[in-house]
Amino acid sequence: MKSQDLTGSGRARLIVFSGLPGAGKSSIARELAREIDAVYLRIDSIEEALRDSGAFGQPMNDAGYRVAYTLAEDNLRLGRTVVADCVNPIAVTRDAWREIAERVRVGVQEIEVRCSDQAEHRRRVEARKPDIPGLILPTWEEVLAREYHPWNRDRIEVDTAKLTPAQILASIRRILNT
Repeated sequence: MKSQDLTGSGRARLIVFSGLPGAGKSSIARELAREIDAVYLRIDSIEEALRDSGAFGQPMNDAGYRVAYTLAEDNLRLGRTVVADCVNPIAVTRDAWREIAERVRVGVQEIEVRCSDQAEHRRRVEARKPDIPGLILPTWEEVLAREYHPWNRDRIEVDTAKLTPAQILASIRRILNT
């Protein structure tokens, strides 16, 4: 499948960033969305807004994802490229993004962000400061215990332990523009 031209002259597409907390996906996804003028949907932001509303107690389950799926579909129907930023830990969440793209008839690109250096990943998790008011970040132990299933299909894989954010973004843009 040929990817869209991300300079604005191509069709809308859905770009889904996935990976464990602290791997670097939000930094990369946010910058890509800014560079290509895409709608940026971050599950952490949506879930924190839902918590702040008082409409949800714990646990929130999949409410944040469901809101993001709806917002993504609405924006894709308007012809906007959407960058989704989420852990996306299991097949059902991954499949839901693909189903949206199929319904709207746009391309989808899944990008898994990981940090292969466990010591570096731990350092990042432990050093992170919340960038969303009220957001409680997971501890390293919670990241390790998090349910995250292996992938069973092709995706772009990026390792933030081996490349700089600028190198990763350049690589992603090359792949998406071929």
